[in-house]
Amino acid sequence: MGYVEDNLMSNEKILFTARVHPAVFLQSVVVFIFSMFLFIYGLSKAAIVSKAGSPPPVMDVTAVLGSFILLFSVGIFLYAIILGLQAAIAMFGTEFAVTNRRVIAKTGFIRRNTLEMLLPKIESVSVNQSVLGRMLNFGSVTVTGTGGTQESFKAIIEPIGVRKKINRIIERYMQYQQKLSNQRAGG
Repeated sequence: MGYVEDNLMSNEKILFTARVHPAVFLQSVVVFIFSMFLFIYGLSKAAIVSKAGSPPPVMDVTAVLGSFILLFSVGIFLYAIILGLQAAIAMFGTEFAVTNRRVIAKTGFIRRNTLEMLLPKIESVSVNQSVLGRMLNFGSVTVTGTGGTQESFKAIIEPIGVRKKINRIIERYMQYQQKLSNQRAGG
């Protein structure tokens, strides 16, 4: 957990961490499979079979179309690789943790976006899930702070559980602060 551990304050402990769901790779896998089907279809259309000893056949429209489909499938394949790299960066470049004092999160690898919000400054934690997210148990977790500060983290595993854990930690923190306040006032 590089970023989170490197930015802990003294006496701060990580109470909970969340991870990105592998479903972030789903789009790249679907595009990859589509490119393979296009490639195979293009090969079947572009294949020119010549008989031994006969003159080479004249390029027909089907063979030309097949060649264009082959070229297009290579472009789609490269796009699938780019999507896969983006998904890998999202999965391995995202850190999300709740400590005994704050929520700390980082997204990105080279270009970085961070959030460090003190627990008393959190107004709400919301969850947004698609149908696929409900089926595979992932979704976006949005942390909203005072003053309108808002940050969303996509494809978090078990987002409802993450929200519950954050709310429990905030509640315990507030109870502890109230207990300290009462002790100071009474003693």
